[in-house]
Amino acid sequence: MPYIGNIPAVSTTSIEYQDLTGGSGTSFTLDHPVGSPQDVEVFVNNVRQEPGVAYTIAGSTGLTMTGTIATTDDFYVVFQGKATGTTTGTSGGGGVFKGDNGTVNGGKEGDIFRVHQQQLDTDTTIDADENALAAGPLTIATGVTLTVTSGGNLVIA
Repeated sequence: MPYIGNIPAVSTTSIEYQDLTGGSGTSFTLDHPVGSPQDVEVFVNNVRQEPGVAYTIAGSTGLTMTGTIATTDDFYVVFQGKATGTTTGTSGGGGVFKGDNGTVNGGKEGDIFRVHQQQLDTDTTIDADENALAAGPLTIATGVTLTVTSGGNLVIA
């Protein structure tokens, strides 16, 4: 009997985070480089802070809070672009789309343009059984590694 609907994921993805509880002050060092305040979610006592207002990023690993963090505060950072593990996706695509051209499967996949960042800010590996495509130019941030395993393919168009 055929299956109707999207194929369920067969594995999960874990988002990496850094626990900074116990630190105090306004300046902290992140474990992973990021490109902008929007690349991380910062929480103080489980309340999400507003990027660019409550905190800024200095360089690629400097986190500067506008308010002082106490050693008793529950303080942590979630890295949005640093996922661990993989998920087998469903058909229908994903990502950010622009150019209103209607909806497909209830999402914006009917739009004409898929957009993405021009700089790679997290270590990435293209495995031997994978093909990858990116629209160029593509810049790799300092300290970040892009690996294409033998047998894997990467095309930058």
